[in-house]
Amino acid sequence: MRVLDEDLRDAARSDAKVLITGESGVGKELAARTVHAFSARSSGPLVALNSAGVPDTLIESELFGHVRGSFTGAYRDKPGLFELARGGTVLLDEVGEMSLRMQSLLLRFLETGEIQPVGSDRPRTRVDVRVIAMTNRRLIDAITAKTFREDLYYRLNVIHIVVPPLRERKEDIAELAEQFLRQSKQQYGTEPIEISPEAMSCLMEYQWPGNVRELKNVIERCVVRLRNRHITVADLPPQLLGAPIVATAGTEAARASVADQTFNRLVSGEESFWAAVYVPFMNRDLTRADLRRVISLGLERTKGNYRLLLQLFHMSPNDYKRFLNFLRKYQCQLTFQAFRVIRNDNPGQASDASPNDPPVRLGSSR
Repeated sequence: MRVLDEDLRDAARSDAKVLITGESGVGKELAARTVHAFSARSSGPLVALNSAGVPDTLIESELFGHVRGSFTGAYRDKPGLFELARGGTVLLDEVGEMSLRMQSLLLRFLETGEIQPVGSDRPRTRVDVRVIAMTNRRLIDAITAKTFREDLYYRLNVIHIVVPPLRERKEDIAELAEQFLRQSKQQYGTEPIEISPEAMSCLMEYQWPGNVRELKNVIERCVVRLRNRHITVADLPPQLLGAPIVATAGTEAARASVADQTFNRLVSGEESFWAAVYVPFMNRDLTRADLRRVISLGLERTKGNYRLLLQLFHMSPNDYKRFLNFLRKYQCQLTFQAFRVIRNDNPGQASDASPNDPPVRLGSSR
């Protein structure tokens, strides 16, 4: 973290573009704001845009603005974020989720600094802003998959800063937990709260797939539910007391652990898919790979039947279309054929199903 702090201060001394990468919840936006705060632009505006949280049809208007009458509802001229941040910094979160069209528009702006609002036939002005991009995706893999422009990657990647996951800096857990306790005390007006040595040991041993954001949520949950002034092991969430997968194989193993834990919590409890998966996904606590993994595990249980998946994930039958539309929108609807098991009505014929597989008792399907 000391090396990271030095990298952030070095980046602040220049006006070069910065690419900040790291897993979800590690604090990429805090790192970006640190660069702005120590830069010569600190007195200028700081504006942020979450590319994954804005529909592609609106991102262009958000960044470049629009002119009156350019589309339905455009009753007046509106400046974009680049113009509003003149002399300051623009934070582009989840830049890896941008469409190829928006990537080309962003690349043109980075090269020329010219703003052409939606509905305008020519560039209107040129602005001086610094762009700091953030993503939890591996853009090199996206370039290989032809979903991210290589020229844009090298345009953004002048200074590359990687924020390490919490499991790689466990010496920070105790101090972060104490800081979040102080924040919760101010927020909820509670008495000073302490963490027992046994509970702190559990916090130190846990792998924290959700990183700093997950730690903050755990501390806040304990404070809200606490009956006394000491957080004990019994006050911690169940997932901290199990044996989570250790990320010895790197980030991929950690992300698999997140998806598996989410799936197990979903099917073993009473939370619906919308609460346990949809909300964390929209808040960027779960990635598309996590969502696909949860769906894959569910289809393994239901032998590829999406309607039975509604029951498994505690959803209403009326949610069927909404569920499928959500999966299609984020390219997470898996083909059911890969999960279908060939029925064996002939005892003498081999079957694809393992005799040790538990039966699926989720009701009948038509």
